Amino acid sequence: MPIITLPDGSQRSFDNPISILDVAADIGPGLAKATIAGKINDEILDASHLIEADCELQIFTNSSDEGLDVIRHSSAHLMAQAVKQLFPEAQVTIGPVVENGFFYDFSYVRAFTPEDVSAIDKRMQEIIKQDIPIERSVMARDEAIAFFKGMGEEYKAEIIADIPSDQDLSLYRQGDFIDLCRGPHVPSTGKIPAVKLMKLAGAYWRGDSNNKMLQRIYGTAWGSKKLLKAHVRGIEEAEKRDHRKIGRKLDLFHIQEEAPGQVFWHAKGWTIYQAIAQYMREQQRLRDYQEINTPSLVDFSLWERSGHAAKYSDDMFSLENDGRQFALKPMNCPCHVQVFNQGLKSYRDLPLRLAEFGSCHRNEMSGALHGLMRVRGFVQDDGHIFCTEDQIQPEVAEFIDFLHDVYKDFGFDDVIYRLSTRPENRVGSDENWDKAEKSLADALDAQQLDWEELPGEGAFYGPKIEFSLKDSIGRVWQLGTVQVDFSMPERLDAQYVAEDGSRQTPVMLHRAILGSFERFIGILIEHHEGRFPLWLSPEQAVVMNITDKQSDFAYSVVDRLKKAGIRAISDLRNEKIGFKIREHTLQRIPYLLVVGDREVEADSVAVRTRSGEDLGTLSVSDLINTINSEVATRG
Repeated sequence: MPIITLPDGSQRSFDNPISILDVAADIGPGLAKATIAGKINDEILDASHLIEADCELQIFTNSSDEGLDVIRHSSAHLMAQAVKQLFPEAQVTIGPVVENGFFYDFSYVRAFTPEDVSAIDKRMQEIIKQDIPIERSVMARDEAIAFFKGMGEEYKAEIIADIPSDQDLSLYRQGDFIDLCRGPHVPSTGKIPAVKLMKLAGAYWRGDSNNKMLQRIYGTAWGSKKLLKAHVRGIEEAEKRDHRKIGRKLDLFHIQEEAPGQVFWHAKGWTIYQAIAQYMREQQRLRDYQEINTPSLVDFSLWERSGHAAKYSDDMFSLENDGRQFALKPMNCPCHVQVFNQGLKSYRDLPLRLAEFGSCHRNEMSGALHGLMRVRGFVQDDGHIFCTEDQIQPEVAEFIDFLHDVYKDFGFDDVIYRLSTRPENRVGSDENWDKAEKSLADALDAQQLDWEELPGEGAFYGPKIEFSLKDSIGRVWQLGTVQVDFSMPERLDAQYVAEDGSRQTPVMLHRAILGSFERFIGILIEHHEGRFPLWLSPEQAVVMNITDKQSDFAYSVVDRLKKAGIRAISDLRNEKIGFKIREHTLQRIPYLLVVGDREVEADSVAVRTRSGEDLGTLSVSDLINTINSEVATRG
């Protein structure tokens, strides 16, 4: 007679073994109808699973994260069933759940087309309407190999052959389709509320480029049609904001095959880049950072001593010269220790804050490169604080304040905080890890911030706080970080003279706010959809004449704006003023200034904004004050 304890602490007892679904029905018919799966103690299982002993039970519906994962898992099987019905010769390989959805890889004699994907999607909806029961069975490994080979599913048979021979395997059947799977799955196909196929891609079998290229179909699934529609709208909005498209449209940058993963900055993009650099330079100066610059090409022995060679050598570009091996630096930290080591430091010199816009290179896989978001050559707004143990917590707290000020100026207000703690593979003593993790947690608590812990996600040399931002359409971007490192200063012989005259090893805080300039600018482009805040806009104002008679005055206005520090251009083309306004509105220039005969006489300009607002007529001096005041307020 199992006694079942529910999440609210209540208990229900039954005379006989009972399924999760029947427990839900005992609680109420509404819950039974919504039940997707359940968790018995710590294991998520099918709703049909029989409970035979006392346990804790949590029931999942499509409104829970766990239920949604099961729905997405079952949606992958649903897609595979539709593919097999429409293309019987296709072979099914693997189909996991991924963020926001699922995919399945198929082997087929020809490439699938968008029309094929539409047909598969339509067949999936038909199978959902049929509400086919999904049933689990168990089969011995060798029997399963023969079973799938008999079906012509060679890839499945190969997967199974890698499983120990003494293991039984679970299979899931829904109508005419059966697949190897651990589960769990929804009770029937009708329990999949909302699913849609999204795109086609290629993928090598088992991720090995030496193997056959398969066809990957991605889909998304949600707990309701409303959520699915919202997700699709979000994707469409993200596509509109794609920084690569906007970058081309606004003439900001480009990337070409001769320099994969490296950016060709055009004049307007480089203006944004320099505006960010000058802003960060000034903010760091106000907080007593010393800006330095270190070499890009460094003897490989330094990376061995720092510990990076053992962890990142595959991601480093290296070369040999004069019998020595060098590497392009993938990060700046070991070089900053070399600067610290020049001249013996005293405890009075600490904290010592070093900052660098450091040029770094990492050998990212070509398939992972993505516009500005994933590159091989990049510049980090890197900084390292050398301090005593007692200074860790106040320095981290001060850095968090610094980070908040910067994010606000760039138009970000929603920050997510995560503390990543010691990984299994790490360097340093547990005592130092204890101190480092406590210092970071105390700094977050001192700022009265809500944060979550990510166990085991720290760097190999120390724990870290990760700062993530939500952009204007709700996407989360991990950007800033601060990490406590007891290890690297010791490895690289950093020392200072303590108050008692002894030689001590400083603690090293690794910190970044923007991450890489390249990625941050990509995020800014998408966050603002190319409509940068005035202080970041590469062109802040355009002066347009109505006829040639106002050309000289337009030139003089541009000259006065430039002398006032405003990035202004002129458009004196023999085009209608409406055409010019539309064109520069599409170029996202914040201030559109029109001059006609009346404006020439009054030494003024007619002012419009890129959003279409008519600000009327302003004198040139008032306009300069207006623009400079807005620039000064930034975010």
